[in-house]
Amino acid sequence: MHGTASVATHVHGPGYRILFEDTDILVCDKDSGLLSVPGIGPEKADCLVARLQSTHAGARIVHRLDRDTSGVMVLARGAEVHRRLSMGFEAREVEKEYEALVAGHLGPDRGEVDLPLRKEALGSARQMVHLTEGKPSFTAFEVLERAMDAGGFAWTRVRLVPKTGRSHQLRVHMLAIGHAILGDELYAGVEAQAARPRLCLHARRLVFTHPATGVRIDISAPCPF
Repeated sequence: MHGTASVATHVHGPGYRILFEDTDILVCDKDSGLLSVPGIGPEKADCLVARLQSTHAGARIVHRLDRDTSGVMVLARGAEVHRRLSMGFEAREVEKEYEALVAGHLGPDRGEVDLPLRKEALGSARQMVHLTEGKPSFTAFEVLERAMDAGGFAWTRVRLVPKTGRSHQLRVHMLAIGHAILGDELYAGVEAQAARPRLCLHARRLVFTHPATGVRIDISAPCPF
């Protein structure tokens, strides 16, 4: 992590850890199972931003992680900071790196998935590959480890770098090349879904420009699986 005139912390809250904070931003490591923002209905009001706002008034979401994805998120502390960070995400100036466990042994050591994505249906949460109606979507991957469980179930640990930010992009791209992410209740088959008790997708690293100081910030959170 790099920065100036800032305070790095490791404060633990329910469902998250604060990795870095100053007067302008908060960077957290979110747990799997916690929503980033409120969902529809009172039963989905509990989320990361609500919990953080109880201790850090004015904290604002800049980007999201799926409920079951863990890892690094940056939040703004103020409207102007939020605007600048949002512009950085929209301009793809932010580097994001994920780690995942996928079913089977991925053949090539590295490569890229270039498959356009769209919603399966209006109002559906699920995404799909659609070559004519999908939006351009790119994911680079690198194999970190190939292994096998005691019962003979083969899996691969991969580093994933999304070059676009489509909803469920990593999950659908891995599924599309025949290697669903383990524990994925939305896309994986029965065996891959049951192989792990959680979605094995973690936002491991985030690199962005501090909206007030202009310093490049590089923060990582270790993979929990």
